[in-house]
Amino acid sequence: MHIERPASKQPMPERAKLVFKGVLFDVYHWEQELFNGKFRTFEKLKRNDASVIIPVTDSGKVLVTYQEQSGRVPYTALPGGHLDQGEEPLDAAKRELLEETGYTSEAWSLFDAIQPTSKIDWVIYFFVARGCKKIAEVEVDGGEKIQTEELNFEEFLEFARRPDFAERDIKFRVLEALLDEHKMADLKHKILG
Repeated sequence: MHIERPASKQPMPERAKLVFKGVLFDVYHWEQELFNGKFRTFEKLKRNDASVIIPVTDSGKVLVTYQEQSGRVPYTALPGGHLDQGEEPLDAAKRELLEETGYTSEAWSLFDAIQPTSKIDWVIYFFVARGCKKIAEVEVDGGEKIQTEELNFEEFLEFARRPDFAERDIKFRVLEALLDEHKMADLKHKILG
């Protein structure tokens, strides 16, 4: 599956210089001419892209997670995580689904790909994985705890509206769908097929 990486709404110029290399974020600076002819230092972060999965079982249930990570307030989410260096988005999605849930799928589709903010060069790829089957136990690293639950579509709509639900783009899609029956039909079709 060929996936086009969406462009940033505030592209980083080629003249940008790396001023800090972090564990998760790199910081870049460049001089930008303003409308009044003066110059100012602009800044942008860069991090590895991420893949998030909407996993659907053979019985039409959506698999969701309850997660805890060291130093972070517990939250609810869909399975997912960052791409390793050189890893393709779909490969990362398959790896993360297996690691965080023990499930695998042979039926994948791209739901969306977004740059959630203009100040960070970072894409989130959202995938739907249908026909998910459990083949292994959860294999998370020592800094996280993950529990999974299967929800029917209506329960998933409620789950996505929780205040601690991490996937804001999915939450927004659910809220839009609740206000528009055509968007609801489209959302249901994209997730359940």
